[in-house]
Amino acid sequence: MDGLRQRFERFLEQRNLATEALGALEAKTGVDKRYLAAGAATLLSLCLLFGYGASLLCNLIGFAYPAYASIKAIESPSKEDDTVWLTYWVVYGLFGLAEFFSDLLLSWFPFYYAGKCAFLLFCMVPGPWNGAHMLYHRVIRPLFLKHHEAVDSIMSDLSGRTLDVAAGITRDTKASVTQLWKDR
Repeated sequence: MDGLRQRFERFLEQRNLATEALGALEAKTGVDKRYLAAGAATLLSLCLLFGYGASLLCNLIGFAYPAYASIKAIESPSKEDDTVWLTYWVVYGLFGLAEFFSDLLLSWFPFYYAGKCAFLLFCMVPGPWNGAHMLYHRVIRPLFLKHHEAVDSIMSDLSGRTLDVAAGITRDTKASVTQLWKDR
């Protein structure tokens, strides 16, 4: 418990948007920013557990910070952080795809959004317990290596067909417009 408290204290000492907002609230209200942060975390947790906007809140948590961290990673000279966030987005995308087909059923389970949020936080946690890294290397990568040639072949075929259809539509549209202009 002391380790968590120390990390919480270190977070509050950092200079970022959240701590600046907490500092401004502390100055206006006279309430210590530790209590304000703990209250905000409790309120967010209760919204996730029982609130009407749990879906929105969970999706914001799973998207907003990773998007910000991804932009910072792109702008940094190191490529290691790029790989971390690309891995997160691969897992996030596959999770979103799976959730699309199962969301109607799963959203009726109690505390579904709290579990989803915990999963997304697990996927973005830094260090050796990064869930996205673990899922990618244990599940996604082996499946990809096993099936990527077949998928590449299908995608190439679909790409060729799509280009043919687009060319046909363009040709037909051009002919129709030309005929309209001639009829005037």
